[in-house]
Formats: sequence, structure tokens, C-alpha cells
Amino acid sequence: MKTIETQLATPFTTTTWRWITPLVSGAALGALALAIPSVRELFQLEGLRWLYVFLFAFLGTGALTPLMVRISHRWNLVDAPADRKIHIIPTPRLGGLALYGGFIGSVLLNSIVPDWMVAILVAGSLLLIIGVIDDIRELPASVKLLGQLLAAGIVIASGKILTLFPPGPLGDMANIVLTLFWIVGITNAFNFFDGMDGLATGLAVLMAGFMGVVAFETNQAGLGWLAIAMIGAGLGFLPYNFRGTRPAVIFLGDGGSTFIGFTLACLAVKGNWADSSPIVSFSNPLLIFGVLIYDMIHITVERVITGKVKSVKEWLDYVGKDHLHHRLERALGSRQASVAMICFFTICLGLAALALRHAGTTEAVLLLIQAGLIAAMITVLEISGRRR
Repeated sequence: MKTIETQLATPFTTTTWRWITPLVSGAALGALALAIPSVRELFQLEGLRWLYVFLFAFLGTGALTPLMVRISHRWNLVDAPADRKIHIIPTPRLGGLALYGGFIGSVLLNSIVPDWMVAILVAGSLLLIIGVIDDIRELPASVKLLGQLLAAGIVIASGKILTLFPPGPLGDMANIVLTLFWIVGITNAFNFFDGMDGLATGLAVLMAGFMGVVAFETNQAGLGWLAIAMIGAGLGFLPYNFRGTRPAVIFLGDGGSTFIGFTLACLAVKGNWADSSPIVSFSNPLLIFGVLIYDMIHITVERVITGKVKSVKEWLDYVGKDHLHHRLERALGSRQASVAMICFFTICLGLAALALRHAGTTEAVLLLIQAGLIAAMITVLEISGRRR
């Protein structure tokens, strides 16, 4: 008879594997069928390329994830419980490889890799490798930051730069610095949210969804297909990462979370968010990624004010349970409620971003004020929970 500890450490019970194995086999067969050229061409001829992209990413990730679970347990590549972590059983952390496989397979099979995307995929793959190495053997924070700077530099060197400031020597330099800060900042902010079951994956699906809507509205089909590939891969991974009150079967790991955050940040740089108003073009990605920006600002200000960090190195090395999902868990008394609240927060900001695209300057300012008030409400809730 298995002990309780052995049962907890098992990713799936025998009964569970009995019904999940046919599903995984079906997903694998479905992905293989979609890889047949004639099937792919049929989807394209029917104007359903977006559905093909989604299905392959979804089925591919769904089939690869259990494989990563098996490999992680066999090679002992698991995230062990610790004081600074909230999970209570050793959990595989190579889920990012499965999501990456579904995403990149969907993109390559559909030949939707224009020149502007090559640098993003190469740099994102570099971060995935660094992240996986960190998952296997922990790397210093400075090494990971250097990798992120190199990856962002590859994208910037390929010509993907924000254009907030006017052209000119000073303006061009300011745009490069802003782009570097945006990509590295969003990459790390997203990685911070990989701290509760289903949270990072759910945010990836939502943020990619809102970016995809804007992309198709503005006739940026290439950008839209990549967003759909991220949605499909995220949904294929989510059932293994979020199982309600039961613990996750597998984590994204640093490899998966940094790859997702980096890719989404770069797509925001590439995207043309509005033609009418600079405030709309600038504010759209800010709203879609608003929850990440809010948390990054909050923890930075609080850590500096309270003296928890006194230098950039200390900030990079600091690990604590003071992120938005931790604070909301204390306020709401439930991890699932915390994840739901953050997802609702993201949806509210994303809907504001969609409305913003069709708004005048006055309406745009009002929508931004509304977003700020929503963030203020979340802050009040956090403070109340902290006091209790």
C-alpha cells in the first residue's frame, strides 16, 4: 500500500492515467494529422488558418506536457518544497518545454515566420534555454539578467524599437533605452507571476487574447496568428497546471515563464496599436500588461521604503512572498480566489484597452483614470488583508 507521501508525489494516480492516456494519445494523433501538408492546405483554403494555428498549438502542448511530467520525475527535475515556496509536494518544472514545443511547432508549420519574427524567436529560444538550465541548476540572478539583456539586444538590433520619442540622436537613444527597459521589465514581471497554479498560464492566454483582437482589428494577421498560437499553447498546458484545489501536476518553470513574458513583450513592441492618437498607441499595451506593471511598481517601492533592498543587486537577489498574488491570498484567504481576482483585474484592463482604441482623447483619459481607480481598489483590498 502506498503511503500518503508517495501518493502526493505521484503526478497522476493509476486511475487518472487510465483515462488521461487515451486523451494524450488522441492529442498526439491530432497534432500529427494536422502536420500533414494536405490537411494544413485545406484549413488555409477554407480561410481557417487561425483555427489550424490554435489547434496545433493546443494539441501539441497537451500531448507534450505529460511527457515532460514523466521525464521530470524520472530525472528528478522537480521543484522541491521550501520556506519561500507555497507548494507542498515535489513538482516537475519543465512545463515550459512542452508549451514552447506546441507554440513553435504551430508557428513553423504554418510558415508564419516573417523577417521581423526571426529575431524574437531566436532571442526567446535563448531565454528558454537559460531558464531551463536555471530550473535544473539554479543560476545567479545576474547571469539571468545578462541573458535577458542579450536577448533584448538581439531584438533591438533587428530594428524592433518603440517610437515614443521623436526621431533624432537623443530621441533614437531614448527609444532604444525605453525598449530595453520594457522588454526586460515585462519579462521579469511575468516571471514573478509564476507563483500560483494556473496564474502565469492564465495571464498569458488573456494577454495574448487581447493582443490578438487588436492585431486582427488593425490588419496585422502575422501578429494575430502568433497571439493565437500562444493562446492555444497556454490552454493546452492549463489543465495540468491548474486543477482547482488539487496541486498542479507541472510548473512552467523559469524557462516557460521567461519565454512567454519575453515573447509577449516583444509582440507589444512590434504591434501597431493605433493610427489616430499617440496616447492610445502608448496606453494600449500599458493596459493589457497593466497587472504586471502594477505589481512591479508596488514591490519595488515597498521594498525600497521598508529597507528590504538597498541596491540593484539586492533587488535582483531578493525573493519574497510580497507579490500581488501573495498579497491577495492573504486578503481573500484562498489561492484560487487570488488567481481569479488577478484574472478579472486583467480582463477589466484588457477591455479598457479595446475600448480605448475607438475613443477620443477625452474618453481615453477617462478610461485611463478608471484603470487607475481599479488598481487603487485592489490596493485598498491588499492593505485591509495585511492588517487582518
